[in-house]
Amino acid sequence: MYSAVLVKDLYKVYSRSTIALNGLSFEVKPGEIYALIGPNGSGKTTTLRIVATLIKPTRGLVEVFGVNVVKDPLKVRSLINYLPEEAGAYRDLSGEDFIKFMLSMRYREPELEKAVEEAVSISGLGRELKRPVRTYSKGMKRTLALSVVLASKPKLLILDEPTAGLDVEKALFVRELIKKYNREFGVTVLLSSHNMLEVEYLAHRVGIIYRGKLIGEGTPREIKESLNAENLEEAFVKLKAKV
Repeated sequence: MYSAVLVKDLYKVYSRSTIALNGLSFEVKPGEIYALIGPNGSGKTTTLRIVATLIKPTRGLVEVFGVNVVKDPLKVRSLINYLPEEAGAYRDLSGEDFIKFMLSMRYREPELEKAVEEAVSISGLGRELKRPVRTYSKGMKRTLALSVVLASKPKLLILDEPTAGLDVEKALFVRELIKKYNREFGVTVLLSSHNMLEVEYLAHRVGIIYRGKLIGEGTPREIKESLNAENLEEAFVKLKAKV
């Protein structure tokens, strides 16, 4: 059986002085929520963008359900959906038209209508969906984009800081949605987050990245117990000190 995501000896070098990934390896199992954590500049977003076929690695192997992201990116894109940290939206479209447009790239009728209805429900934006996206707050834009990626029900959902810009209530709502789609529809999730409480709540397993390398991995409980840490933040500090 294929891994949902297989990353093996991955390097991404932008210049002699900028090495984003330095031999990174990890595996995500089908049906799993796997979180990458680490400080800014550790390589989390670069990793997600490579898995999403947006940039190419310098060297190394990356596969999504057995499909090589470099050799067959179009096939990979049919299996995934990606939400970057700064997800934009077409400013002059209404929220409703944005949802229809984005989902029309994956569905045809009658499946399209059902997916649009689901995204509208997920967004919780109600009448606001009639307004142009340019009038939305950052949190509203984030919710709109999330509604589309969740309603598309990809085999692999890639989320970079999924609750960035959301208030506490909306963030809780989004986390429950991620869990629901993972549990009920078998959507595998690869995410990054600076919110350690969010990671502990969502992730089945965690990979800790520092300077482009994996320095720790396991369930949140395993990582904390192995380092005698009360939380993942403390665990990271202790792991970093060993590097």
